[in-house]
Amino acid sequence: MTDLFAPFQLGTLTLANRLVMAPLTRNRAGAGEAPTELAAEYYAQRAGSGLIVTEGTQPSAVGQGYPHTPGLHTDAQTAGWRLVADAVHARGGKIVVQLMHAGRISHESITGLQPVAPSAVTPAGEVYTEQGMQAFREPRALETAELPGVVAEFVDAARRAVEAGLDGVELHAANGYLLQQFLAEGSNQRTDGYGGSAANRARLVIEVATAVAAAIGPDKVGIRISPAGKMNDIAEVETAATYAALLDGLNPLGLLYLHVLESPETSFHEQLRARWDGPFIFNTGFTGPSDLATAQTAVDSGATDLFCIGRAFLANPDLVERLRTGAELNVPDTSTFYAGGAAGYTDYPVLV
Repeated sequence: MTDLFAPFQLGTLTLANRLVMAPLTRNRAGAGEAPTELAAEYYAQRAGSGLIVTEGTQPSAVGQGYPHTPGLHTDAQTAGWRLVADAVHARGGKIVVQLMHAGRISHESITGLQPVAPSAVTPAGEVYTEQGMQAFREPRALETAELPGVVAEFVDAARRAVEAGLDGVELHAANGYLLQQFLAEGSNQRTDGYGGSAANRARLVIEVATAVAAAIGPDKVGIRISPAGKMNDIAEVETAATYAALLDGLNPLGLLYLHVLESPETSFHEQLRARWDGPFIFNTGFTGPSDLATAQTAVDSGATDLFCIGRAFLANPDLVERLRTGAELNVPDTSTFYAGGAAGYTDYPVLV
């Protein structure tokens, strides 16, 4: 049986264990959407995870999807992330920043800008704003000539991540945000070279990954996908063909890892694991200690190299130690998830 709590070599990073902290939106960015000392404390408290993947971080102003989420496209934001990187490293942890362009999952009242997307297709549902929940509005379809600029925004954010001392980046191509919007037929109705076929729909994601890897090194670039996921009104039809094209384009890059978010009721990750050449992170939406067996089985069977845990890290800064010893877990206070401030953020107790 593989020891989940033993060190693991992920590219050039020596991880303390095989348990990864998932990206978790917390809406605590300070002025100018920059991380603060409070965010540095929050992440440092959780440095016992093998790898921290930060909350979704916008690579541009128009890429912001929710109020008070951090960015990585200004000098002030870069300085804020340096606080976080230094704090995590001081406690022996490893941390990558998730670069998330929300695309059509945004609102003018958040950014002051019309959201952009592959096509002018309005998603169903509502988004949280400072004025309360508001219906999504029709996004502006990106012109073909604008797409190199989108790639450049991801590259700039990745360079800033390295400048800030972070260990790398995770490209967010999941959960219905911009990169997955290009992958999915429901949101991508383009007739140029970025729409239509599976290869064309995968093209922008591959271009972003290729450019970011060239800029900071492939050993500092991971990518997250959620095949067949329906979050944020995403609709995929040719899932197998789409992700086969995507992985065929990504494999030659030698990226740090592939992070797959998938419901435990499906088994599409098995096809991806077989097709992917590099390290693999699996995320099933882990909910509690009883599911530690899921992580153990997944690693023992070879289904994954690392197992990603989300919500349990919110209330348990020392989650890895609690899981290792079988200690009781703190119960998260859902009312504080996005409330701002230290309450429900940095004030959960740890084991003595």
